[in-house]
Amino acid sequence: MAKNRNTYNEDELLEQEFNVGQLKRLLSYVKKYKKQMILALIVILTSAVANLMMPIMMKFVIDDYIPNKNVHAIITASIVFILIIILSSISMKFRIRYMAKIGNGVIKDIRSDIFNHIQKLSFSFYDSRPHGKILVRIVNYVNSLSELLSNGLINLIVDFFSFIVALIIMLFLSVKLTLITLIFVPLATWLIFLIKNKQRTSMQDVSTKQSNMNAYIHESISGMKVTQSFTREDVNLKVFEELMDDYQEKWMISRHYIALIFPIVKNIAITSQGVMLVAALLFFKESMTAGIIVAALGYSGSFWQPLLNISEFYNQLISASAYLERIFETIDIEPDIKDIPDAKPLGKINGDIKFENVVFGYEKDQIILNNFNLNIKAGEKIALVGPTGAGKTTVVNLVSRFYDINSGSITIDGVDISKVTLRSLRSQMGIMMQDTFIFSGTIIDNIRYGRLDATDNEVIEAAKVVKAHDFIKNMKDGYYTEVNERGTRLSVGQRQLISFARALLMNPAILILDEATSSIDTQSEKIIQEGLEKLLENRTSFVIAHRLSTIKQADRILVINNRGIEEMGSHDELLKKKGHYYDLYSAQLKFLQV
Repeated sequence: MAKNRNTYNEDELLEQEFNVGQLKRLLSYVKKYKKQMILALIVILTSAVANLMMPIMMKFVIDDYIPNKNVHAIITASIVFILIIILSSISMKFRIRYMAKIGNGVIKDIRSDIFNHIQKLSFSFYDSRPHGKILVRIVNYVNSLSELLSNGLINLIVDFFSFIVALIIMLFLSVKLTLITLIFVPLATWLIFLIKNKQRTSMQDVSTKQSNMNAYIHESISGMKVTQSFTREDVNLKVFEELMDDYQEKWMISRHYIALIFPIVKNIAITSQGVMLVAALLFFKESMTAGIIVAALGYSGSFWQPLLNISEFYNQLISASAYLERIFETIDIEPDIKDIPDAKPLGKINGDIKFENVVFGYEKDQIILNNFNLNIKAGEKIALVGPTGAGKTTVVNLVSRFYDINSGSITIDGVDISKVTLRSLRSQMGIMMQDTFIFSGTIIDNIRYGRLDATDNEVIEAAKVVKAHDFIKNMKDGYYTEVNERGTRLSVGQRQLISFARALLMNPAILILDEATSSIDTQSEKIIQEGLEKLLENRTSFVIAHRLSTIKQADRILVINNRGIEEMGSHDELLKKKGHYYDLYSAQLKFLQV
């Protein structure tokens, strides 16, 4: 319904600058696991401290123990080295397992939040973008944060600690050699930041092209029957390959920038160590022992490795930022339809409905209903007919408050529906569409979908009333027969009968049938007519139907056309008027006779 629908071949808009607030927001999810993070940090820091002791111990071995032939000290040092290696191995195993568990927990929390939020978004959100682009945010983008959460955050703290400790020990060993190493730090930092913007932009491009590709995959799978019916496989494959080529191109560019970070820092690190060694041997040899040089080189490695890891963390952060944009953008979308601050629960309703001067359009410049007025008494059966696009479904969507009206009011039992909670309103309505949605699972669970506390006997009784019981009991496992997503193994009529049972079990005060019997053949229609009468009994109901023979018994028939009610009355009354309804009914009779 939205004017600017974002399709699979349209790139989504991207932020131009990295938003630090996104990182802070991500850290707010980590706070829940603060105790576990602290425990992991203590273990890993202990291992880091032990590893940092190895170069200084090597200095004493080279300068003191070996020249003095202190065998006992050499053996002790060797044992300590082995113990440090064992400690590091144990620590590494602990870090991998524990941080993976924490990272997965954070991902689960984020995914839960985004899924919970999209369930609150109104129909206009889903009208305006491919479902594949929504799916990729919940699955792929959240998964892409795994490495950052599992290792990046802890590593950043440990590496910063190691960098500071290595720097202090290096200064203690030799200020001159330390200064030589520090000269190269600004160069590495400058080069890293030089490519950061291009790296970020390239990752944004990757996320956009991945979203486009996922949207097309979802659309193609959903429409596979149509694709095969029109033998469009080759054309679709060509479109998909073009989308993959776009994705591959952007992915390769992003890999190029990402791959630059490691060699830049590594080469600068090796160069600094080489310069430091040459300086020590040529200019400082009088004041330095072999042990100091070896230890300094060792700490230089410990000095540059954290910098390399920090740059890698920055690498992960830049990559993740493109996904964080999309994740938090979705969570931050304000639902168009939501409870007002002082909304109150709608009590048990009788079903009196009143439209008063209602104006509505899906777009401001495309009014569907204009000054629409209608009074409906509790228990009244209202049928809606008219041309496609005239607003029949719009009327029932507004009663359910799937969309908010531009002006006017809609009341139920005298209460404005915009001032009550959505849950209390919709929980008292039963809505059945032409395209009945069947969820994967058993038939009994599908019928019980709207009322989870219903007993098996209540489910079976509801199925019997709407004449669904006979075909269900003849299936392989009866009510416990597994059906696949959308119920594609069931006939259209069977799916609709299940939806009737689902609605009856819910026992709504207001019932909406939007072309719910249009796909049922004439013989099946006769079978379920008695069930439908039972379903409609003692409740306010709206029936939208193109097959006019199904609405003869309606209390009132409304012809919706030209932004409002063109005609209104019973079946017989409208036939006597010989207006729009008469023309529609006569045309259908003539068609059936042919």
